[in-house]
Amino acid sequence: MGTVALSSGNLTASDRQILRTVNAGASSLSFLGSSFIVLCYLLFRDLRKFSFKLVFYLAISDMLCSFFSIVGDPSTGFFCYAQGYSTHFFCIASFLWTTTIAFTLHRTVVRHKTDVEDMEAMFHLYVWGTSLVMTVIRSMGNDHRHLGGAWCSSQTGRTKKAYHFITFYVPLWGAILYNGFTYFQVIRMLNNATRMAEGMSDRASDGRPDMKALNRWGYYPLILIGSWTFGTLNVIHDLIEPGHKIFWLSVLHVGTAALMGLFNSIAYGLNSSVRRAISERLDLFCPERLQRWLLANSAKSRSTGQESELVSLKVQDEH
Repeated sequence: MGTVALSSGNLTASDRQILRTVNAGASSLSFLGSSFIVLCYLLFRDLRKFSFKLVFYLAISDMLCSFFSIVGDPSTGFFCYAQGYSTHFFCIASFLWTTTIAFTLHRTVVRHKTDVEDMEAMFHLYVWGTSLVMTVIRSMGNDHRHLGGAWCSSQTGRTKKAYHFITFYVPLWGAILYNGFTYFQVIRMLNNATRMAEGMSDRASDGRPDMKALNRWGYYPLILIGSWTFGTLNVIHDLIEPGHKIFWLSVLHVGTAALMGLFNSIAYGLNSSVRRAISERLDLFCPERLQRWLLANSAKSRSTGQESELVSLKVQDEH
C-alpha cells in the first residue's frame, strides 16, 4: 500500500515480488468489499439514512485507498506521486471516518443528542481537511520515486521516515484510542441501563440477547489495531535499523494493512439492514428454499442485533 512506504532495504527481487503479490491480492479483496457497500447504498433507498451514510463515506475512502494500492509499482514520476499521495490521503480518511461513526454513536446513545445530522458538513471538513493537511506535511519530507519495491515509496532516511510516521501512524493510533474509549463508554452505559431494567423486571433475561449484539461494538476498534499493528512495528523497526528489513514482518505489514477495507466493509457494512434489503430484492430471482434460508438468517440477526446496527440509531427515529 502507498501508506506502507517501505524502502527496498535488504529485500531480494523475489521478496519484493511476493510483497507485490500480497499487496495486490489483499487490496483487491478490500476494493471488492468496499465497492459492494457503495453499490448497496446507491441501489437501496432504505439504507440512505444518516448513520449508514457515514458507512458509505468510509467505504468510498476504503475503495479509493485500495484502488490506488492496486495501481502497483508505477515507473514514471507522475504516477508515482499520484499513487503515493492518493493512497496516503484516502487511508487517513478511512480511519478518520471510523471516528465520526464512534462520535455519532456516543453522542446519540450516551449524550442523548439528536443533532448529529447537522454535523455532516463538519464531519467532511474534519475528515478531508485533516487528510489533506497530513498528506501535504508528508510531502514536505518525502521525495517519491520508483524504488523497485511493491509500491511507490519514499527515499530512505530517518527524517523522511519520521515525517511518514508522524503524519500517518500518530493520527492512526489517536483514532484507535478515541474509538476504544468511546465504544467503552457506550457499552458501559448500555450495560448499566440493561441491569437497571432487569432489576425492575421479572424477566431478567429479556435484555441479554440485545447486549450480546451491542457488545460487538467493542470489536470495531480491533479492526484498526489488527490492520496496523504489524505496520507500526515494522515502521518503528525501520526507524531504528534502516536498511535491514524483516521479510516476514513486511509481509504481515502489507497483508493486514491492505485488508483494512475488507474488514471495515464486513464489520460496518454487512449488517442486518443490508442483508434484509438484499433478500427483498432477490425474491423474484431466488429459489424458494434459498429465500427461506435468507429470511431466516435475516430474522435471527434482527432479533439478536437490531439495537446494535448503526442504521437503527435513535437519531433516525427523531427525524
